[in-house]
Amino acid sequence: MDPAVPTRTLLRWSESLAAIARTGLGFTESLYERERFEEVLRVAADIRATLDGADEAEDAEGLVEEWLGQVGNGIPGYVTPKVAVGAAVGNDKGELLLIQRADSGVWLYPTGWCDVGYSAAEVVVKEVEEETGIEAEAVRLIAVLDGLRLGFTRVPLYSLVFYCRAVGGTLEPHPLECRDVGWFSPDSLPSPLVGYERWGEHVFAAINGERRDVLYDRVRQPMWRGTAETEPIESAPTAVERTEA
Repeated sequence: MDPAVPTRTLLRWSESLAAIARTGLGFTESLYERERFEEVLRVAADIRATLDGADEAEDAEGLVEEWLGQVGNGIPGYVTPKVAVGAAVGNDKGELLLIQRADSGVWLYPTGWCDVGYSAAEVVVKEVEEETGIEAEAVRLIAVLDGLRLGFTRVPLYSLVFYCRAVGGTLEPHPLECRDVGWFSPDSLPSPLVGYERWGEHVFAAINGERRDVLYDRVRQPMWRGTAETEPIESAPTAVERTEA
């Protein structure tokens, strides 16, 4: 058995340790516990700095200071994944709207952070038009995905993916966020396309009119040490499966 730990797993461990420590710092009043949590932060930062390949000592210390600056008190200090939205926009030709991200050059469906004051569906519609020039209608939620597990982010996040229908507009990539934008059929997809093996079939099924249960990441076995790289994402159980479980 290969003893090497995948980079994605190390990143998850680092972020999880940092979240546990920051949450603990937000709730404890014990000096002893604060010292222990800060030491956990340093271990998490060492792991992250090693993965980033930068000046390990300097980079790790800077990361510790950044994390400490994010510590809150009580409930505001409880660290949770950020929430983002994704838009699987289809047109009358059965094609999927994809953008090439300006920061990394990878292709993906339009995405964005959830903004305070908007519903998730409203953010989806807003992001699609801002990033691509296409006016879209949010039809239904089709997936809830873990960004770290998919490998398209280094920030802990849950992505709420909506199937959307294009209703107007013209293709016009955002000058700062996108290098390119376009409509693609399953046999003409661009590369590199992030996470397609996990969400592609489900997204095109929605575009082609097929209704499926919401897609989500299955529970790893064992939950903490299970490897995400080899596990497929499964859709939610059917009503019969839920009854039998």
